[in-house]
Order: sequence, then C-alpha cells, then structure tokens
Amino acid sequence: MRIAVVGSGGREHAILWRLARDADRHTLFALPGNGGTVSLATNVDANLADVSATVDRLASLRCDLVVIGPEGPLAAGLSDALRARGIPCFGPSASAARLEGSKAFAKLLMQRRGIPTAAFEIFERYDELERFVKGTPFADGWVVKADGLAAGKGAFVCSSVDEVLLNARACLVEGTLGEAGRSVVLERRLVGREVSALFLCDGERFCALPPAQDYKLALDGDRGPNTGGMGSYCPASHLTPAIQREVETRVVAPVLAAMQDNGSPYRGVLYVGLMLTAQGPQVIEFNCRFGDPETQVILPLVEGDFASALVSCAEGRLNDGLTLQPNGAAVCVVLAADGYPGVYPKSLPLREVENSDRTVAFHAGTVRHGDSLVSTGGRVLNAVGLGSTVADARVHAYELAGKLLAPGLRCRSDIALNV
Repeated sequence: MRIAVVGSGGREHAILWRLARDADRHTLFALPGNGGTVSLATNVDANLADVSATVDRLASLRCDLVVIGPEGPLAAGLSDALRARGIPCFGPSASAARLEGSKAFAKLLMQRRGIPTAAFEIFERYDELERFVKGTPFADGWVVKADGLAAGKGAFVCSSVDEVLLNARACLVEGTLGEAGRSVVLERRLVGREVSALFLCDGERFCALPPAQDYKLALDGDRGPNTGGMGSYCPASHLTPAIQREVETRVVAPVLAAMQDNGSPYRGVLYVGLMLTAQGPQVIEFNCRFGDPETQVILPLVEGDFASALVSCAEGRLNDGLTLQPNGAAVCVVLAADGYPGVYPKSLPLREVENSDRTVAFHAGTVRHGDSLVSTGGRVLNAVGLGSTVADARVHAYELAGKLLAPGLRCRSDIALNV
C-alpha cells in the first residue's frame, strides 16, 4: 500500500518503522517527518495547520491510507476532510477527538456513563475556583487540568491549596496556556499506580495493545515540571489480565457506545490513561492518538500485519483474525535538550548509531542539513532497547542512550528502574 503518516515526532518515526516491518512492502510517506524518517519514507513538506492544503498534498500522493499521529490535526478536522475526499484515514473525527481536545467533555461523558474517574468540577472563573477549593478540604490534593490541548503540559498535580491557586491563576487569569486554559477541570487527586492502555477501535469493536508505562516528569525520582514524556516501558505487568478485562468492560465499551450514540463513532486508537487505585482502575485521561513515548515501546512488540489492522479500523471492520501479541519487552529513554520543557537550545549537532536487533533509535526533534543531523525540538531522540524482560531491555536502552548523548542533551537515569 501507499501509506502516509502525518507528524514529525518519535511516535511517527515508530509508526513508520513498524509499517516497514510488515511482510508486504509499503510505499511510505512522512508529512513532514524528521531527520530519522528519511531512511524509511519520503519526507513531504506540509503545514499541518492548514487542513485544506494538507489534504491536497495527501491526495496528490494517491495514498491508500493516512495515519494521523498528533492530536492537533485530529482536533482541527483533518480526518473528516480526508474522508470527505474518499481517502481512508486512521484517526477519529474532530467530534470524536473531543475526548482529548476537551477535558470537560470527557469528564462529563464519563459522569453520564458511569465510567470510573476522579470527582471533578469545571471552572471558567478564578474566583469561583478559589472559593470552592478553600471551602472543600481534600487531604490527597487536587489536579488542575487545562480544558484544551496543551501539548502534554496542561496538567498540574497539586499537594496544597496554594499550588492549586497558583496553577489555576496561571491558566484562568494570566493566560499562560492561551485558549487551552480558558477553562479548567479541577479534580481530586487519585492515589495509585499509573498505566497506559491503548486500543485499536473501529467505531464498535476494539483490540487491546500491550499496556505501557510512561514517565511524565522531567527529572529523576519523578521530580520537576511536567513534560511530553521522558521515557517508557512495555509491557506494564501491573495492568493484569483481570484489570484489563475490567477496563474493557467498564471504560472502553461504554466510551465507544457513547460516541456511537453521539453520532461520532470512534475510529482510531483510543489511549486510556489509568490510575490503579485501591478502589479499582480510574480514568485519568483519554487521548485520541498513539501515545508518545508509549508507541516507541508498544509497536516493537506487536506482531501481525499492522497496516491491515489500521485499514480495518479506518473502514469500520476491525480484522477479527488479527494477532497483536506482546513478544518480549522494550524500554525507551528520551534524550531531551537541556532546559526542556522550558527554554532550550536548538541546532545541536547530534550523533547517529546504527540500529541492531537489540536497539532502535527513533528521532523526534531532528532535521538533516546535508550530511549533518541537528536538533529542532525539546525531545530530540528516543533510545529504545529490546529484550526478553524489561530489565534486559533497559540495559540495551541505556547503552544506546549513552552512545547518542551528545553535548546539550540529557536524559533521566531511572526509566524502568526497579519495575
């Protein structure tokens, strides 16, 4: 098939890498791709903020399938526009993508459908939020979430009232997150262990991918500011088969039914961020696309015809004969620019290492200038190690990270430690 993957990060590089490993040889395109995707696909310049121009560009490529990586184009309606042109697309409609695009929409849907999640309130006015928090003591603390898309940086876990008010003021008064923070969801902080559960969905049916664990905070020991993700591992064995079945019954099936009833059947990958609490699994968030950096550790463990699975979801006929089974383990260590997620340098000269049967380097914020590879973003490279166990994979991931760690880059040293 002729397949285009929309996006430029490590997630999109991993998707292209996995498509290239199918038994059938596909012709692959990346829009716009990065310095690593050029070895697998043809990079095609694209302004993803311009939906119409992006659709024209994809139509000119005569694609049999388009896979949309980032949340922004989904929320902007790229999948709707592609389907209107008769181009098969893996990714939910703009209406279905509200599950990620609006935290308030998702929380209200869960409340109506009895899906387990933290108690919450929605605020557009800071003074109302302040009165509520000061009048509602809660020992475990609160989480302030920007309602809209904030590139993975819109959630603030708070241990005190002062922290809640500081972050709420930043969103509602100071406008630090722009439109994304014009309203906020204030929810009770859940206590437990996190896990990421991803499901391929065709609107009615779904297929579970191996569960993964990501690391959102910038520094070792889960300290520092929130980021787009500093590492991950798969499989996450704390999501046991029994809990997985509970999540499928109490979360995934009701969500798909709700979206179907809303006239917005969900076709794509549904990312369910969970907290495993003493009261059972609770939904932290939904994402309407593959997670980053979870994709980088999930897809190396997936067997079967990946392109066929994506096409079957896009066409509303999930392939019942698909076998997506975990095989071994994978660990991803993100190499980020010093200062990320704050101010960080760009155009850092980077090192390259050949992939092996135990290691894969997925590019994120990179670009090629002739024979040189330089950084363009905060999260720059993903060092992925493969092994028979998570501990084994971790050794290989850090061996690769050490080889890729050029001046100006840093990484956490505790990814998948003591799993």
